[in-house]
Amino acid sequence: MDASPTMTAAPRRRSGRVRQGRRIADRTLRVACTGATLVGALVLGSILVMLIVQGVRGFTPTLFTNPTPGPGSEGGGIANAILGSLVLTGIGIVIATPVGVMAGTFLAEYGRGSKLAALIRFLNDILLSAPSILIGLFVYTLMVRPMGTYSGWAGGVALAIIAVPVIVRTTEDMLRLVPGTLREAGAALGAPPSTVIINVTWRAASAGIVTGIILALARIAGETAPLLFTALNNNSWFSANLMGGVANLPVMIYQFALSPYPNWQGLAWAGALLITATILVLSIIARLVIKPQTSR
Repeated sequence: MDASPTMTAAPRRRSGRVRQGRRIADRTLRVACTGATLVGALVLGSILVMLIVQGVRGFTPTLFTNPTPGPGSEGGGIANAILGSLVLTGIGIVIATPVGVMAGTFLAEYGRGSKLAALIRFLNDILLSAPSILIGLFVYTLMVRPMGTYSGWAGGVALAIIAVPVIVRTTEDMLRLVPGTLREAGAALGAPPSTVIINVTWRAASAGIVTGIILALARIAGETAPLLFTALNNNSWFSANLMGGVANLPVMIYQFALSPYPNWQGLAWAGALLITATILVLSIIARLVIKPQTSR
């Protein structure tokens, strides 16, 4: 017996109302997402414009040649802070790179599916999202208090702890993208696993591994909180043994921005613009390096 017109029309009306409700919800969500994006872009744009306007005023030839001035004095630069930041980030990357690459290689090549690898990934994710100030307190307890003084070595170790999880995650992800047939080809030639990893897997994922190192460098370049507890700051050039306070850009910006001296405030704006531009350049380089690898 055929269904009556009234019985078939009711489900059609219900399905039509459901579709209409979904369209309304979809449009509402699109409008909300677009509005939130515009608000975020407006806030970020205003911050960048203010940073550029204020920072460009402090860019003078002496900014990169003179050390930071004393309280209430005029002139000066941030050359000692720039050099100190380069040294601290260099120490951090030198320590973090071998640890991160080897740990990422173990997770991707040897620890697939093992409980130990799952535990390491879990701890790495926790460390990746850990507040940097806690890492600074940890290194303060581990190194600064026993040594009895702030030091560049402690600052480098703190930055290395922050950089390690970034390198580990990137290295593992890049090695997992390498086709298994390459490993099988190396094993078929009689090469041991270590030789296959070094000569085949690492070479195939080299661009991604370098990208992870660059991203880690950009991550630690602007860290302030851990350096407050480890390297602190100094208005003069650091000593060769890196003991005592070491001048660096993040802490210098923090201290000078809170000072009542206009000259210090101008140097803080210039330093903030310099470190922002550096991080931007490093991020662009990382994307350019990884682009050929992801397009293969």
